Amino acid sequence: MAENCTNMGQLKTIHAIYITLGLHRNTYAISKLVDFCALSNSGDLSYASRIFAQVLTPNTFLYNTLIRAHSRGPQPKVTLNYFNQMLQTNNNNVAPDSFTFPFLLIACANGPLEVEGKQIHSWVIKNAFSVSNAHVQTALIRFYMNCKALDDARKVFDEITDIDVIQCNVLMSGHLQCGLAKDALSIFQDMMGRGVSPDEYCVTTALAACANLGALERGKWIHEHVTKIEWVESDVFIGSALVDMYSKCGCIQMASEVFESMPTRNKHSWATMVRGFAVHGRPELALSCLERMQVVDGLQPDGAVILSVLVACAHAGLQKEGQVLLDKMESLYGVAPEHEHFSCVVDLLCRAGQLDDALKLIRSMPVKPRASVWGALLSGCRNHNNVNLAELSVKEILLVEDGNEAEENSAYVQLSNIYLAARQCDDARRIRRMIGDKGLRKTPGYSAIEIGGMVNEFVSGDVSHPCLADIHEVLDLIYVDPDFSNLI
Repeated sequence: MAENCTNMGQLKTIHAIYITLGLHRNTYAISKLVDFCALSNSGDLSYASRIFAQVLTPNTFLYNTLIRAHSRGPQPKVTLNYFNQMLQTNNNNVAPDSFTFPFLLIACANGPLEVEGKQIHSWVIKNAFSVSNAHVQTALIRFYMNCKALDDARKVFDEITDIDVIQCNVLMSGHLQCGLAKDALSIFQDMMGRGVSPDEYCVTTALAACANLGALERGKWIHEHVTKIEWVESDVFIGSALVDMYSKCGCIQMASEVFESMPTRNKHSWATMVRGFAVHGRPELALSCLERMQVVDGLQPDGAVILSVLVACAHAGLQKEGQVLLDKMESLYGVAPEHEHFSCVVDLLCRAGQLDDALKLIRSMPVKPRASVWGALLSGCRNHNNVNLAELSVKEILLVEDGNEAEENSAYVQLSNIYLAARQCDDARRIRRMIGDKGLRKTPGYSAIEIGGMVNEFVSGDVSHPCLADIHEVLDLIYVDPDFSNLI
């Protein structure tokens, strides 16, 4: 009966019947109730816990159900309590199995509970669960990636004899999220070399890594490889990833060809293509997509598509078009402007030198502006050396992002640069001292370029590149003395 429940009212009725008939002592019957309460969207986890507490001899299934439910809940550490109860039970038929550990590790990853997760890992090794169970191996990799312990994740991965595509996906996406696109791409190439066939998610991750690195040749190789696989032709996510990769690698024509050849497109596909047009200075094509996607694919523009069009307007200086789109997007497309849309138009106004209008727009927002909105104004202040508005922007950013060191540091660095540009050196030094006293650090700049099939990475302040001397020689050749123009 419990399997047919649709809400807690029905389940409580069945529970009452079970108690009346004495079935509440039947572990199998009770497990069905706990399963619904703990895992159903219409369930009640606290009620599941109360039922569990009344079971005299809970089995492994019941323990696993509660561990699974709490692993993704607001209190993942509760899973460890159930695990400890499981270990301390006198019932010889109750013991952790291959389902227990993946959920425990998910809980430790969501915590994050790094110390506890490593203890679970030790328990797994002692009981030989990590040697042959792919689910446990994958959970271990995901746990270490979520804790940013990349070396530990890679060690677990390297110890697996027969890797599968899911394990590769977890490792690749984790490295990509940590800004290590080159490593993510290397994992993909190793996977291919070991004869593991990629799936859709794996291919899109590899293409995203190529896009981040500007690795056009490797992206083309992946494109050529996947076109040989039948399911790729109709996969909308791979098609969108190819469009993004070609756009970011400077091949907007190829991106457009891939986009037009896609048999199925969604709103994400259109947003990706619009972003490509925006970056490549083709605002007229970006704007035309708002109508084309409705006529060609029957899709209504969403917030992401409209944001991409606003970015195109900002890059091209189309102030009127951008403001009109912001004003009419809700009436035309049923999409209410969000912070990102306001940030984009603030940026557009600042690029046009209309900082006062940008401030008026911020003040007229129907919701409290976030740091991204004030950050757009701050960037405009830097370009136009407006110290007063810059100080206001920094003050507002610090109020909104109280305690966020990254935002605080970025705001202070920009303000310092604005003071320097305005020749207010004393104020600039004061801000720099403040940054030092607070122990804030600026994230170093990063760029990458592919030359001859090899990705070259550059980090601000890094002097380890093998061709550093040659690079400086070329820079010296192309450097133009700022005073040289006065002699012409």
